[in-house]
Amino acid sequence: MSDKLSAAENHIIPDERSAVLTDPQAYADGRIYDTYTWLRANMPLGQAVVEGFDPFWVVTRQEDIKLISRDNETFHSGDGQFSFMDKGSDEYIRAMNGGDPHLVHSLVSMDPPEHFKYRRLTQGYFMPQSVKKLEDDIRAIAREFVDKMMATEGECDFVSEVALLYPLRVIMSIFGVPVEDEPIMLKLTQELFGAQDPEMSGAVEILSAEQQGEHLRKTVAGFEAYFRELSKKRRETPQDDLSSVIANAEVDGEPIQEKMEMGYYITVATAGHDTTSASTAMAMWKLAENPAEFEKVKADPALIPGLVEEAIRWATPIKSFMRFATTDVEVSGAPMRKGDWIMLCYGSGNRDEAVYDDPDTFRVDRSSSPLLSFGFGPHLCLGMHLAKLEMKILFEELLPRLRSVRLNGEPRNIPALFISGPKKVPVKFEAT
Repeated sequence: MSDKLSAAENHIIPDERSAVLTDPQAYADGRIYDTYTWLRANMPLGQAVVEGFDPFWVVTRQEDIKLISRDNETFHSGDGQFSFMDKGSDEYIRAMNGGDPHLVHSLVSMDPPEHFKYRRLTQGYFMPQSVKKLEDDIRAIAREFVDKMMATEGECDFVSEVALLYPLRVIMSIFGVPVEDEPIMLKLTQELFGAQDPEMSGAVEILSAEQQGEHLRKTVAGFEAYFRELSKKRRETPQDDLSSVIANAEVDGEPIQEKMEMGYYITVATAGHDTTSASTAMAMWKLAENPAEFEKVKADPALIPGLVEEAIRWATPIKSFMRFATTDVEVSGAPMRKGDWIMLCYGSGNRDEAVYDDPDTFRVDRSSSPLLSFGFGPHLCLGMHLAKLEMKILFEELLPRLRSVRLNGEPRNIPALFISGPKKVPVKFEAT
């Protein structure tokens, strides 16, 4: 490790900036964006050295993030932790997992040629033409949740009433999970992504690294127990749903391995609603905070796709993904060595001044610009088109029912290093 540090000694990020990058609360209270802005201006590709974490390169410009993301040969996803975590959590997971850093084997942790073999199993299911066939069903679900919001008589927490449950219902209906089991999926997802937030993890205090590792293991085991049973049913009696596609999939002419099958279920089930929930909640947060933007999109429904794009940019639910250099390589003057850990900061790339005009302002009529919220390159999110369609349909159904909306208290974000979004968005509204 010392050789790697000496090679990068002119690229070491100041301690106070590195500390923000490793603080879950900074992603909740917005301090992370000031650090991103400083890094883009002063050290767009630097190395953070923080006690308790392996050193990691921090990539903050969109151009560099894209360069690394598209090169799966030079920069691997699966050589270690693809989500950012401290050394203690990583060591605990490896120790209880036979040295394997991945509790969940999913597309995110796969590299070529394995990645494409598994991606193509469901890729067709999520293409725009396939997703469009779901529009009528999704619209019916959206109307149900808009009706529930209206029934609150003008005051609610948009997160708990709509943003959490609407995308959950959509992805579970696609999976074939019954409505009565949705609370199980919601609880497990919140525990998986909220380990650094006691309110989400169910803990009474912030968990230690070892406790977080054990918490994640138990949560993954809970998912596997549920999906193992569902998969058995779908192999015995296939249905017209995504669970049947996964349960009966073949790779290289052989039935899908169980660990890969479970990883597929868990990834689609969690990312398929948690990230969409975050972006949906952020859209309402910013509309309630910016009456002029609300009036703009309400007066012109053609701006709803722009609202969706801007909310996804603003939320950037997946804060970063990690990569590993497979060889010595220089990127924008940064001397990376084989095995170096690299953080792709999507939230920074989505606020890059070189790409966006006035990036720290929320605008529903922003001209179309590239987003990093769904990743980039071979690992581009499979569910991107579904997520955008869900949000578009919801606001097509919701905005005509609202005369006005404003914040009714302080919104709050979930503190987390990997995936997070709004935890509370209290609103007061007038119905039409």
